[in-house]
Amino acid sequence: MELIRGVRPMTARDIEAVTGLEQVCFSEKWSESLLRSGLDSRLDTYFVYEEHGQILGYSIIRILADEGEIQRIAVLPGYRRQGIARKLMDAMVTFSRGRGVRSIALEVRESNAGARKLYESYGFRQEALRRGYYHNPPEDAVIMWNRGI
Repeated sequence: MELIRGVRPMTARDIEAVTGLEQVCFSEKWSESLLRSGLDSRLDTYFVYEEHGQILGYSIIRILADEGEIQRIAVLPGYRRQGIARKLMDAMVTFSRGRGVRSIALEVRESNAGARKLYESYGFRQEALRRGYYHNPPEDAVIMWNRGI
């Protein structure tokens, strides 16, 4: 089932490709076993962006009652700035609204200006700073919310 062109729910057969994305996109990587266990979570929903049979991006949203939390969003470096992250965001927001979500939170590295700009375009605003949240390299996390999704 495709929600947004190119975006579909992740399946177990996508684990290897998504684990590869983790390796190149994040300094604090999630393990294959963590990704696999999340697929079975009743709280988490995983999406992948696939083009010509290749997984180029993925995202995870956690929903609890009427609140969501964006857990992950990643796009292969060579495919960034082509609208893939926006399509993944569209899928997560559409899915969340359909589940009665009223607000969504996320954490992002303070230095990640591109991601912050994307989130701001979806109505997210900085509400807090979590000092020393990231370890590799050390950095603060910006806590952003959209309370009227």
